[in-house]
Amino acid sequence: MHPQQAEIPVMEVKLKLLGELESLGFPRARAVRALHHSGNTTVEAAVNWLVDHENDAEIDQMPLASDITEAIKTKEQELRDRVRINKREEEKKREREREKERIRAGKELLEAKRIAEENERQRLLAFRKAEKEEEKRAREKVLQKLELDKSERKRALGLPLTSQAVKPSAPIIQEKKLQNSLPVKSVKKADRMRECLRSLKHTYRGDNARVKRAYQTLLIYVGNVARSPDEEKYRKIRLSNPKFQERVGNLKGGIEFLELCGFERSEGNDFLVFPREKVDIELLNSADSLLKSAITNPFFGLLEHVRED
Repeated sequence: MHPQQAEIPVMEVKLKLLGELESLGFPRARAVRALHHSGNTTVEAAVNWLVDHENDAEIDQMPLASDITEAIKTKEQELRDRVRINKREEEKKREREREKERIRAGKELLEAKRIAEENERQRLLAFRKAEKEEEKRAREKVLQKLELDKSERKRALGLPLTSQAVKPSAPIIQEKKLQNSLPVKSVKKADRMRECLRSLKHTYRGDNARVKRAYQTLLIYVGNVARSPDEEKYRKIRLSNPKFQERVGNLKGGIEFLELCGFERSEGNDFLVFPREKVDIELLNSADSLLKSAITNPFFGLLEHVRED
């Protein structure tokens, strides 16, 4: 068997410094060892090392040399590659987070839209229901009035009267049951609101355009608060505003209707303000339905006129 050869060490050196040492006449083996052991700093440090170790046994043994500059460059490139990879991973992570945020915001927007559509649907149903009930009550009162007039004419002519009394129809009975099932406070306020609108229409019955404009203006005020209760600008009305006075403020029942909805006079009576904590969406929806019925239903207020007659 051949004796095992000693492993030749690999020493890292700067080729530029190695060339300078060789130009001074030092053998490559000694120059490589001197640079390696002196830390590859300067030619002077390498020369000093050679002076101190010129009698070493392995001083002339040729080691394997590698360029330390290239090693450093390789490591720097590896670091740059690693930084680039980390940066790319971080960007991907941020993009995933942004995508999650977009999805979450999209879901919230869809949910808010669904809720708004559902509220609008409920408002529309309540409006249609109130409109139909108003028409039924108006027709019933008209029929009662006609029956009474018929009886009076028979009495005046000396004709026999029938003993059948005019009975209210089933829808009115159902309406009374429905009213009894509602909260007392809401029913009373709704009745007072209806009375305000009826009084306004009766007072200005010769000026239908003015009445309709007042109803439409009140509908805007109520609708704005119902749709955006957190918007302060919708919950504050300047009483001295000329347009407000012309359309609502100077009309009997106009300001009272807004106060029933929740508006309050501020100190000094300069404004009508609607405190955020007192916003009642259900009550505003009822007011909304009453106003729409008053605008579109030709029978609105007819019940009270018949009763007064």
